[in-house]
Amino acid sequence: MPGRTTLLTDVFQALADPTRRAVLEQLRHGPASTSDLARPFRMALPSFAQHLRMLERSGLVRSHKSGRVRTYRLQPRPIAAAEHWLSDQREGWERRLDRLDAHLALTKETKL
Repeated sequence: MPGRTTLLTDVFQALADPTRRAVLEQLRHGPASTSDLARPFRMALPSFAQHLRMLERSGLVRSHKSGRVRTYRLQPRPIAAAEHWLSDQREGWERRLDRLDAHLALTKETKL
């Protein structure tokens, strides 16, 4: 479980930033180079590279260097782990709300 917790922490930390989410949106269309990914943003390349390192550290992207060009591509596994965790949380809350609803309905019936 500690490994999964670390993975989820890294994924959610990476997703917390709008720049990194925008990079992931770009990568949905296919692999892209660092310069292609950086083009829409108004920031220095070293600052942008920090975002890419965070995405790579979280496992959301993987890079490959060919000559002087580094290309990034999406990695689905961390998103699937986050999606699974969110689904578990939603199911737990839905069960709690269903129990609350049943309790309130019973309480209302006994007062009538």
